[in-house]
Amino acid sequence: MYQSVRFISTALIVLLVSTGLLAAGEFRAGAALRIITPDPLLPVSGGVGTPKPAVEKRGELTARALCITDGETTVAIVGLDVLGFPSVLGDRIRKLVPQIPPENILIGASHTHSAPDCYGFPLPSGGFTGDLNYMQHVCEKAAEAVREAFQNLQPAALKISSDKAAERIAYNYYAPQLYDRRMGVLQAVSTEGKVICTLVNYAIHPEVLGSEAGIVSPDCIGPMCDQLEQRLGGIALFMNGAQGGMVTADNRDLSQPTDTLRDVTPDLRSWDECLRIGHLMADEAERIVAKAPVQSKPIVQNNARLIEFPVESAMMRAIVAGSPLKYPHTDDFRISVQVNLLTLGNAQILTVPGEALPNIGFYLKRKMTGQHNLLFGLTNDAFGYILTKVDYESFDRYSYISRTSLGEMTGEILIQNALEMIESKD
Repeated sequence: MYQSVRFISTALIVLLVSTGLLAAGEFRAGAALRIITPDPLLPVSGGVGTPKPAVEKRGELTARALCITDGETTVAIVGLDVLGFPSVLGDRIRKLVPQIPPENILIGASHTHSAPDCYGFPLPSGGFTGDLNYMQHVCEKAAEAVREAFQNLQPAALKISSDKAAERIAYNYYAPQLYDRRMGVLQAVSTEGKVICTLVNYAIHPEVLGSEAGIVSPDCIGPMCDQLEQRLGGIALFMNGAQGGMVTADNRDLSQPTDTLRDVTPDLRSWDECLRIGHLMADEAERIVAKAPVQSKPIVQNNARLIEFPVESAMMRAIVAGSPLKYPHTDDFRISVQVNLLTLGNAQILTVPGEALPNIGFYLKRKMTGQHNLLFGLTNDAFGYILTKVDYESFDRYSYISRTSLGEMTGEILIQNALEMIESKD
């Protein structure tokens, strides 16, 4: 299926080149966004279980898209303000964007815990979570954003940089210092020097407010995008990283007593704290990209692979079998997920179809061969946590994330395939 669609889309690009609408060998970029906040408000989801009613909103949920091309390869990167976005929904978006080969459309979730469910979790009492009409609405709006971003393609240059971000943005709830502080920033700039899009890649759970607050919100990611757009212009876009188990927003109230035995500090669950963290993320992104050299003719190369994972977890099998979204799977419960390795100028970008633990993220970044190496977590699918087999069910602390992982071999299969993809590019 991918090969036939790729042929059609490639033919379209060749036609655009021949008519002068897309210059061969010229780097171009375009961006667009759509609001996906439900009206009226819908319950919000923080994971498996019944979503919580929402009575207000803070900021807008959005679908944001960046399209890039070097005249030969065109790629779209899509960021959605949702908890997770399964591949079965992602494929709906791809079908609505015939201009771009489906395997070249990378769709990621911000993982906000203050958005409506897009999984359709089956409930023990019968029925399922989420609103199917809303899920279709998100697909249609995201596709609109991608098509507009494609239409907005214009001659551009690229800036990419990465560096350690400031503390007090994120931390690991399980082990405070076991997280990746590196932030990657990608910025497309027009030939007139105007910012088209600023993409921020960082590992964090946007759950300052949490699903119990009764608020629909992009959480701290909204204020980050707002500040970048106000200061730099263009559209801001967020792609998460390896934030599994549990690299969360650092909204600890350090003025309160800490449970030293469990190393637990009370949280500040307020919009002001979302603003603090989001604005600090924007400050750091602006600082990091400011020093990046301009790449006038960056190459765009995309390698996509379908990887098969066994679904071993009883909980995840029940979700696969019982969701109204009808997740494709084999009779022996194996699912296929797209993983992309994108070369963009002097950077390499690897997609991760879930919430990889930080050790996996560190390892893969160490093996990647770009000057700047970025991981797009929760991209092209978002089926639970990704652990190595030695971590799986090894600690009481990892009990929940093991249950909500596809299985013991998920991390091993991902790492093996990612290394093969990386080595094939050398």
